[in-house]
Amino acid sequence: MVIFTGLKFHCKRAVWKRQGTKAFSEEPSHRNMLRKLLSLFVLCCLGLLEQTPPVASTGAVPSATRTLVWGSGLEANIVLPARFFYIQTVDSSGRNFTSSPGENTFEVKIVSPVEQFTRIWVQVLDRRDGSFLVRYRMYASYTDLHVHILLNDKHVAKSPFILKGPVYHDGCDCPQPSGSVWKKDMQCPVSFPQIEQDLALFPRVDPDRNALEVPQRFGQRQSLCHYTIKDNKVYIKTLGEHVGFRIFMDAFLLSLTRKVRVPDLEFFVNLGDWPLEKRRPSERLHPIFSWCGSNDTRDVVMPTYDLTESVLETMGRVSLDMMSVQANTGPPWREKNATAFWRGRDSRKERLELVKLARAHPDMVDAAFTNFFFFKHDESLYGPLVKHVSFFDFFKYKYQINIDGTVAAYRLPYLLAGDSVVLKQDSGYYEHFYSQLRPWEHYIPIRADLADLQEKIHWAREQDEEARKIAVAGQQFARNHLMGDSIFCYYYKLFQEYAKLQVTEPKVREGMEQVEQPTDDLFPCSCHRTPQVSIKTQANLSITAYREENGGRNVFTRDCILALILLQSTLNWAVSVLITGDSDI
Repeated sequence: MVIFTGLKFHCKRAVWKRQGTKAFSEEPSHRNMLRKLLSLFVLCCLGLLEQTPPVASTGAVPSATRTLVWGSGLEANIVLPARFFYIQTVDSSGRNFTSSPGENTFEVKIVSPVEQFTRIWVQVLDRRDGSFLVRYRMYASYTDLHVHILLNDKHVAKSPFILKGPVYHDGCDCPQPSGSVWKKDMQCPVSFPQIEQDLALFPRVDPDRNALEVPQRFGQRQSLCHYTIKDNKVYIKTLGEHVGFRIFMDAFLLSLTRKVRVPDLEFFVNLGDWPLEKRRPSERLHPIFSWCGSNDTRDVVMPTYDLTESVLETMGRVSLDMMSVQANTGPPWREKNATAFWRGRDSRKERLELVKLARAHPDMVDAAFTNFFFFKHDESLYGPLVKHVSFFDFFKYKYQINIDGTVAAYRLPYLLAGDSVVLKQDSGYYEHFYSQLRPWEHYIPIRADLADLQEKIHWAREQDEEARKIAVAGQQFARNHLMGDSIFCYYYKLFQEYAKLQVTEPKVREGMEQVEQPTDDLFPCSCHRTPQVSIKTQANLSITAYREENGGRNVFTRDCILALILLQSTLNWAVSVLITGDSDI
């Protein structure tokens, strides 16, 4: 998704990106390659790659006709717990606002033309950079929806935007039968680097073998969930004592299977903090899905339970989520406190050293504990405890220190989404998106032992504009890669690619129980999608129908019926490719 404010392509970066693409590396002609590089060089010299839009002057007035509106929340087929779209304020000269025109500048109403009342909660969040994030949560499904965006009672851009229904709410159990169609609607990336890296260690997955060996190896000392998704229904068996965190995975799997038909698969989820698979790649590995990875383990990494729950519960029971942060980024950069800030508990020795450093240099670092647990005997040395600080108040400070806890610090997505620059500790732990982050582009790196922390803070103070650019780049990364739609895409792609590796049929094992979809008696929905039936199932149904029509006689053999159905499905696939251009059916 393109954010129009302050967008700029630099020549050096553009050349690097072109060199890194597959199409470029496979160019058969050196002459064509040179021609492309020379063309790009000429564009750079002429300044044609500079795409920074003009900036509105002080005192400018927003224009209803020139203001921009875009985003997935204006598409009926994209179902999320909280839908969202964007408004970029533009003046009558076509210049973008880069500061807030006022948090109440725009009014947004979402109504159904056929119902008197719509059960939809709408919030307009001022991002204070001239743009607004509009989010809304639906509590019922509707035939059609009209989105009215008003500026001084005038419609903005192409308002009203009409969502042709049915428009399903998050609680409606109405999955899109085609994963290909769903991914296209969601505009999911073709691939995720971390998924490719993790699954490369597992050329084949044997659910039968894993069902026997994983419980024997990990089930006694660890807490895991053994899941099977079969016919888009979720089944579970828990292993170990402390399995309360299953609620996060249960909730997400149910939410995903309400939106899209998930391939049949069988897998194990680690409910603990630390990744489990410590064997070398040359040994027999077991695929364990974990919320965090490390350099010396081989787990398959998923988005953290914290980030996942914040997606499911946005505009619900959580107050900290990727959208709320964008409206609570503190004062403007020039007004922020030029001190490095940190609050947390004593879950790592380096955190003790950080608090010690803050006491020695209070002009550079403000760090303190809000809770003692792991090093309680040292509380007298590193206390006293301080009161909890609202996460949004962190952004009163320019520099945010991200330091590991028991594993990776799960607050990093929210820190990046703010309007401060992150000083990230070098770590052996990682989350699902770390491989896409670049030091000195999205964050300022600091050594694992924090030995260079003061030096990096001093650099940031001296190079204020560079530090500001890093903060903005980190913020854009979070906005583009860590929102709810990206999290759903990541999980689906992970499950899809993992399912392809299975060499035996996933099964509902003995002792498993079904995780039931929640019921909504107050606002039930009617699903109007046509369920997708497998070729094998179509063959069985056809055989039964022919037998009933012919007095139980086998008029056609099973192989004959299967061949006919396969031919029909192939023809359907060919027509779909011609229409959509998408062969991933």
